[in-house]
Amino acid sequence: ETNKVTQNSRVRVNPGQRISLDGVIVKGIATVDQAPITGESLVVDKKVGDKVYAGTINGVSAFEFKVSAINEETTLAAIIKVVEQAQSNQAPIQRFIDKFSGIYTPIVLAIAVVVAMLGPFMFEGDWLEWIYKALVLLVIACPCALVISTPVTVVSGLTAAARRGILIKGGVYLERARHISWLALDKTGTVTSGKPALVDYLEMTSGTRLRLKQLALSLSQQSDHPVSNAISQALVKAGYQVQNVDNFEALLGAGIRGEIASQIYYMGNTALAASLNIISLEQLNRLKNYEEQGKTLTLLMSQKHILAMFAVADRVKQSSTQAIADLHSLNVRTMILSGDNQPTVDAVAKHVGVDHGFGQLLPADKLEKIQQLQETSLVAMVGDGINDSPALAKSDIGFAMGALGTDLAIETADVVLMDDNLAKIPMFIRLSHKTRRILVQNICFSITLKVLFLTITIAGYGDMWMAVFADVGASLIVVANGLRLLKIQF
Repeated sequence: ETNKVTQNSRVRVNPGQRISLDGVIVKGIATVDQAPITGESLVVDKKVGDKVYAGTINGVSAFEFKVSAINEETTLAAIIKVVEQAQSNQAPIQRFIDKFSGIYTPIVLAIAVVVAMLGPFMFEGDWLEWIYKALVLLVIACPCALVISTPVTVVSGLTAAARRGILIKGGVYLERARHISWLALDKTGTVTSGKPALVDYLEMTSGTRLRLKQLALSLSQQSDHPVSNAISQALVKAGYQVQNVDNFEALLGAGIRGEIASQIYYMGNTALAASLNIISLEQLNRLKNYEEQGKTLTLLMSQKHILAMFAVADRVKQSSTQAIADLHSLNVRTMILSGDNQPTVDAVAKHVGVDHGFGQLLPADKLEKIQQLQETSLVAMVGDGINDSPALAKSDIGFAMGALGTDLAIETADVVLMDDNLAKIPMFIRLSHKTRRILVQNICFSITLKVLFLTITIAGYGDMWMAVFADVGASLIVVANGLRLLKIQF
């Protein structure tokens, strides 16, 4: 249990377990999924001396680490603390209508009392007649339509959004969305799918494609590494057949090795190829172009040659590019804030058309970027991980991915996108604009109608049926107008 572990204790982590505390590896080699904390799209290879973080997940091999931080001192605890501080800094917004009606209603009551007393005392009029006029004035001036127009319209907007898989935690965010100037996006699981996939293949020998891909499939199926899994899944789906592999060996931190038809083959990174002394400077430069695109390269090799290259990457979601274009059409600028490496972030940002991309950011760095933008603009943030939570809490509007998002991100965010589709954000902003227009229509209509009937009453032509129409009729009209949001396309 974590409350019994002290500083410098040694902890063993088995395959598939979640790492409970921060520490430094002292024995073994591991592959760790750090996406919940850093947002990196692929697992990270760890060796003795490397840091591990609480909340991350161990891969396929056991290791031991020495605890460097316990309980509230861990990176995860620090993130949660920053979230709480960011949330406490957000000031509540009071509605204009609530303020207006708070002033308007006492004034109208005072005027009605004056009217009821004015006639009998100043003009020696009939008490019943002047009290009747005061009642007519009160009914006409009643702010019911004005007050009800705001909640009905906002609730209609919230309902319309919920029907489309956008859950909003309050009308204030629906009203605020139309002012968004910047949208910051996490990369992994937000702009991209969050799952590595085979995206490129390059033959680097005269061997046939069928033979090379069968060799790659046969070796990769022997490994539990996520990159190997991505390659084998793609090749199985393409219909390639597996061959028998003998004397299989995992070369931790480098790749895998096995014998197929009495021949030794390797699959691994460029460092493994260099250690075998089979990669040339020309080949390194050729492969560098793929690495600059943010792709993870796995080479299929014999003992003498590099046979083929398989490039694995986190695929961009189909909806992301169109969503970014829609946001730009709404005058919303965009940036990616990611814990992944800068070349990968640059490649994704260029692919989807994002204005700026920042990589290798820790949660505190993301928070700092949001704070810098907030000095001049209203800023929204969209993410799905624990590492995004401080920025989500501090942003003016935080969007969380509902299906892939962590509990902390969903709890922290102001808006939850249930189907993880970025296209819902420009839809949400358009709904905000439409909600605003209908709110203005209802307010202007209510005030205009009140002024009109008050003028008629003061001129001596008003009576109770007009007053009832001005009150109840106006209320029904603004309610009907607000309910239009349920049918409007946005």
